[in-house]
Amino acid sequence: MTRVLLTGASGFVGSAVEAHLLDDSQYVVRSVYRQPTQSALPRLQMCHVPALERETDWSEPLQGIDVVIHCAARVHVMDEREADPLAVFRQVNVQGTLRLAEQAAQCGVQRFIYLSSIKVNGEGTLPGRAYTADDQPSPLDPYGISKLEAEQALQALSARTGMEVVIIRPVLVYGPGVKANFRSMMSWLNRGVPLPLGSISNKRSLVAVDNLVGLIVTCIHHPAAANQVFLVSDDEDLSTSELLRRMARALGKPARLLPLPMWLLDAAARVLGKKALSQRLCGSLQVDIEKTKSLLEWTPAISVDGALAKTAKDFLEH
Repeated sequence: MTRVLLTGASGFVGSAVEAHLLDDSQYVVRSVYRQPTQSALPRLQMCHVPALERETDWSEPLQGIDVVIHCAARVHVMDEREADPLAVFRQVNVQGTLRLAEQAAQCGVQRFIYLSSIKVNGEGTLPGRAYTADDQPSPLDPYGISKLEAEQALQALSARTGMEVVIIRPVLVYGPGVKANFRSMMSWLNRGVPLPLGSISNKRSLVAVDNLVGLIVTCIHHPAAANQVFLVSDDEDLSTSELLRRMARALGKPARLLPLPMWLLDAAARVLGKKALSQRLCGSLQVDIEKTKSLLEWTPAISVDGALAKTAKDFLEH
């Protein structure tokens, strides 16, 4: 059996990883939660670690562990209130991650899988110029900078200790239970709200949580994953308009999309102080996952329409 330590187990991605591993009898899972909790499942061990920081003691949770899957992080904050956001991101995402990895190496962990972010590459691409895993990183916000610095610290630690490090940079993740803007869009479509997003011709990569989990699990054992950086998507890029139409179809609703010009949407967003939202809705962000597919002999297991159907079904039920 492979013994896995999973951080961020209560999060959107972490909980999906935990459920997948528990469905496979070859894994024993030790999940890290910030609040004390218990499990009656024989192959699920729960441990309480209240904070991800430089002083955290991981020696007990790491005992006997073969692979660490590190999903915990201070995530991108839309309405940032910290006076020095980069310092706070570094405390958790860099110093906290390195502390865990250093102690993992000392405890003999064989492989450390780090869930990073496409924000390490940047905030957007030109049409037809997708990011690749080997591009020069160009993060623009404190979250992306902290993720890059964590990647670099892990790679340096791997070179010193021999512990294998695998870095995965997902694009926007969606699926059953998704929150934030994706859920808001489903809610608008389900209520029949007219949206001025009918003529957006951008291209954006997305990844279903099932496909991301499939890649993470592949990286637990695949020999070619060692010390590599991977990008991940559903391998089908959509415009915002097309995503909304297909999401509406999954919900069984008409898509009431008004064909406002992109320049007008962008101008309105800037006037309202929503430049970042305009970039996500109107700008392109594509990734090339050819390295992921060829090196790992991996392909996304679920299609965009299949994943949207699962996401819509969960949304309507809950």
